[in-house]
Amino acid sequence: MTQALKAHQFSKKARRQAGALHGAAVVAALALAGAPARADVLDSLNPMNWFKGDGYKPEVLKDTPADELYNQGLVRLKARDYEGAAKSFNQLDKQYPYSQWQRKGLLMATFAQFQSGAYEDAIGSAKRYIGLFPNADDVAYAYYLEAMSYYNQIPDVSRDQDRSAKAAELFATIVEKYPKSEYVDDARYKLQVCRDQLAGKEMMIGRYYLNQRNYVAAVGRFREVLAKYQTTRHAEEALMRLTEAYLALGLPNEAQTAAAVLGHNFPDSVWYKDAYALLKNGGLEPNEDKGSWISKAFNKLGLG
Repeated sequence: MTQALKAHQFSKKARRQAGALHGAAVVAALALAGAPARADVLDSLNPMNWFKGDGYKPEVLKDTPADELYNQGLVRLKARDYEGAAKSFNQLDKQYPYSQWQRKGLLMATFAQFQSGAYEDAIGSAKRYIGLFPNADDVAYAYYLEAMSYYNQIPDVSRDQDRSAKAAELFATIVEKYPKSEYVDDARYKLQVCRDQLAGKEMMIGRYYLNQRNYVAAVGRFREVLAKYQTTRHAEEALMRLTEAYLALGLPNEAQTAAAVLGHNFPDSVWYKDAYALLKNGGLEPNEDKGSWISKAFNKLGLG
């Protein structure tokens, strides 16, 4: 190879190397130029940097003095702003836990919720109060507010009576555990109202079964009335319906006992006249079997 040709090839190779180095330098320069831009993008995705220019400063809010919150609640109660009063009293519960202010606030919140008709909220607050302060002097009032919240939601007898049952349970608790409280007389009266409602539901179902000639099921419902609610006004009809159902089942002894207990305890009842007429039509007379569950149920309470 001639000296001139070698020089030409060397020059060509040098130019290729120089071009490659130049390209690498350009790429490196672009990469360096792009690094800040990439950092800017990442910074923009960082939520810690979103509000840098808003001048936000974390600040700890001071609690409102307890007596001020309590007085606010009282003012709102007087103005019949029960929802607002409940909010003020609830702040005492939140801001002053394990204190007398919490106890006062929680009970007053329960009252305000009850007054506003927010019965489910009142029930929840009353339960919380009873759980936190079971030995407080005014715990009977918490029971009373809870009971009344159920009582005010009792539907007509054709519907589910779960609220009647819960109200009755709470009124019974007041009567049994707090007999000297100022709420006991009203609790005793409303307990009877709830029991009458529950008995009425059983009677309605029993009559349905009786009309369907499902006498066994009917007896079960009327028996429930006598077992649990015999001090209600429905006891008289239940005894007459038992007379009817037992005659249809071919159990005259039980039918005669039901009529006899009805006549002994409610001699002037129109239901006794109907029961007596049913027996007479079958050639029977009222006759109490002391061994019958009906006789035992009434004698247990001293009614027989």
